[in-house]
Amino acid sequence: MSLKERLAADLKAAMKEKNVIHKNTIQMVRAGILQFEKDNKVALDDKGVIEIIAKQLKQRKDSLPDYEKSGRDDLIAELKAEMDVLMEYLPKQLTHDELEAIIKQVIADTGAQSMKDMGKVMSAVREQTTGRADGRAINEIAKGLLS
Repeated sequence: MSLKERLAADLKAAMKEKNVIHKNTIQMVRAGILQFEKDNKVALDDKGVIEIIAKQLKQRKDSLPDYEKSGRDDLIAELKAEMDVLMEYLPKQLTHDELEAIIKQVIADTGAQSMKDMGKVMSAVREQTTGRADGRAINEIAKGLLS
């Protein structure tokens, strides 16, 4: 079953169960996929769908500090629930040590030696870790290793 089919099936189940957060989150993901497909005139495979889901997860993570500053506990709980739903569709996330090992290997493979080579390292690591690691975490580890 492809990821798109799984999203459609889970949407039906969420509607039957009257699970509003699940339903709304899945609908937003499906809308993002449809928008991307129409804009670029392509049909996304599972890897493309994972990228869309990862992007939506990042948007929610970036919004969380703003909600915390404003003291909106109701919105914080809803946002965290949406993030949990999105995590169900992403591959298992890499641990810090696993990510560091991948970055060290990429640095060795590309011959990167300084911060000038950061772009090469970042693009190669992101290619290998699509949907399994946060870009910010990759950046921090790579900076530490290259400086």
